[in-house]
Amino acid sequence: MAELIAKSPCDGLLPATIGGMSLTEEHPGAMWAIAPFNGQLKVLGKALEAAHGMAFPAPNRATGKAGSRAVWFGRDMALLMGPAPDAGLAKHAALTDQSDAWAVVRLEGQGAEDVLARLVPVDLRPQVFKRGHTARTELKHMMASVTRTGPQSFQIMVFRSMAKTLVHDLKTAMEAVAARG
Repeated sequence: MAELIAKSPCDGLLPATIGGMSLTEEHPGAMWAIAPFNGQLKVLGKALEAAHGMAFPAPNRATGKAGSRAVWFGRDMALLMGPAPDAGLAKHAALTDQSDAWAVVRLEGQGAEDVLARLVPVDLRPQVFKRGHTARTELKHMMASVTRTGPQSFQIMVFRSMAKTLVHDLKTAMEAVAARG
């Protein structure tokens, strides 16, 4: 019988440092989709706040902090990253484990916005896309979630099956931005 070895989505692909920017794989812990039942959004928000210390995110926003974050993931849906959801949330929402479904990377450093500007059709200037802002968007030809986590840092998520393509596209854009400087 074959021995199966668990590997992260970006195993062997990262970390990478190019032109003062770094691209690293993040290991956010548990990742759970939270979709409130009809009419339960406000009650769910209060339960999430009580259980995990963060609000249910408004559209295009993230709440919480590194290690325990809720990211807007579409209409009436959020992704809880870090802790497993409190069992009491199941009274108000459908909870679906997504922990193995996503590749999560962190792009940071001077030029990170320029790298993403080559790949996503979103205005990422800091006066428009501030810390805690998030977008579900196309990244080159993949659907992605992009969240600003700091002045020059972004959390980027794609389906696990697209990890190699994501790293390739980001490294190529990082090299182009570094060559410019």
